[in-house]
Amino acid sequence: MLDSLRVDYYGSPTPIKNIASVSCPDASSIVIKPYQAADLKDIEKAIRSSDLGLAPNNDGKTLRLSVPAMSGDQRKKIVQHIKKQAEDARVSCRNIRRDGNKDLEKAEKDKTMTEDERDAGKEKVQDMLKSYEAKVDDLADKKSKEVMEQ
Repeated sequence: MLDSLRVDYYGSPTPIKNIASVSCPDASSIVIKPYQAADLKDIEKAIRSSDLGLAPNNDGKTLRLSVPAMSGDQRKKIVQHIKKQAEDARVSCRNIRRDGNKDLEKAEKDKTMTEDERDAGKEKVQDMLKSYEAKVDDLADKKSKEVMEQ
């Protein structure tokens, strides 16, 4: 959640995890403890100016963020994001299949493989693609259901 957030640290945008320890004592709160006390205000400023919608509580040494329960709209957005990531994973798998098939074609062309071996290799690559696409679909469905149930 905070990975994309950058803090102005001596003039350069720096991830929070590089200048502070971030922990989650429970499911609805985040505690940020800077390595240097002077960075506390910069971290607080970055969180307030972000689009996270979180209001940090500053106790002088740490920042505490209360994470509210997700609304139905937020859950739907997360499910859409999950579906997009799943599609990206399927595209990556298909790109790997394409590269594998190109290598098989090249090996057959270079006479290091017979046509039957090439066809068997392509079939095996296709079977692996189906297997991994099914795993991606299962994981995406599980995570989507988990997000919608909570």
